[in-house]
Amino acid sequence: MTIRKQTEDIERSILHPKACLSSESRGRVRKEKGDEIRTCFQRDRDRIIHSKAFRRLKHKTQVFLAPKGDHYRTRLTHTLEVSQIARTISRALRLNEDLTEAIALGHDLGHTPFGHAGEDVLRRIYPGGFEHYEQSLRVVDILERNGKGLNLSYEVRDGISKHSKGKGKIFSTRGEIATLEGAIVRISDIIAYVNHDLDDAVRADVLRKSNIPRQFFKIGETQAKRIDTMVKDVIYTSLDRELKEITMSEDMKSTTYAIRDFLYKNIYESEITKREFKKAKKILFDLYEYYLKHTDEVFIEIPKETMGKKERIVCDFIAGMTDRFAIMMYEKLFLPQPWMVF
Repeated sequence: MTIRKQTEDIERSILHPKACLSSESRGRVRKEKGDEIRTCFQRDRDRIIHSKAFRRLKHKTQVFLAPKGDHYRTRLTHTLEVSQIARTISRALRLNEDLTEAIALGHDLGHTPFGHAGEDVLRRIYPGGFEHYEQSLRVVDILERNGKGLNLSYEVRDGISKHSKGKGKIFSTRGEIATLEGAIVRISDIIAYVNHDLDDAVRADVLRKSNIPRQFFKIGETQAKRIDTMVKDVIYTSLDRELKEITMSEDMKSTTYAIRDFLYKNIYESEITKREFKKAKKILFDLYEYYLKHTDEVFIEIPKETMGKKERIVCDFIAGMTDRFAIMMYEKLFLPQPWMVF
């Protein structure tokens, strides 16, 4: 018996009956021989961590563009915070922590440079529109490994493609997401960002703590306490409902929606943020237009003949850029370069 088989047996004996067992995965698009040590979900997690797209997250905006301080969140630190929250909930509910972690680590791989500003640009100018969760799936299915993709398990791919909600409803119902583990990542995503974006906004002096509604502090005076309260609420409410769904109590739902709406009004769509995002949008728009006319200059590791239309090639190239790479290419292509005198 392999170590993987032993792990799969342990899952059957200790996980909740509604957990997604790795031994019962619906499999991969391309069949592979099982690993001797790791379950399929553990392998998926490792493939994501070792991918180039995952490494690029460290230089992609979460909320604030090119922040000077070292303590502002990036898309990578956001991903790690989501993973930590999701794993805590998953373990407490006796669900599959490995599956939860894999989905959480891969959920934002398709995010553009400059956060949602970049997504807005591609959504407007790329034919057919653009959504970062769809791009995340495209990254793991096609763009990584020189066009071969990571060949992840069905359950991980499903969770990645359905994690996003924007201004829509936070809480999924069964049938929308294939697994409870995927639903955990969806709710952990908002727990993470409503708290750390509030924290970063105060740090950046975009908000004063005195301007934040007092009702938000009823669940905790600090970010850590608010996260703790939300996580416990998810755990106990979901248990009370016998894991028919992953959800919050009605009071906590109301508070979570209120914080999210406050963030949209006072941070994401504030004049200060819009002013900087307007610059970022021009950078990406100009780069997109340039590369449409110079597709041969797109350096992407996938053979272009397998990529389809040039709009698709350019969209993938732009979406994969980090903030600093986009700025560097813009300066190189559109700004005068200093003469080198020897």
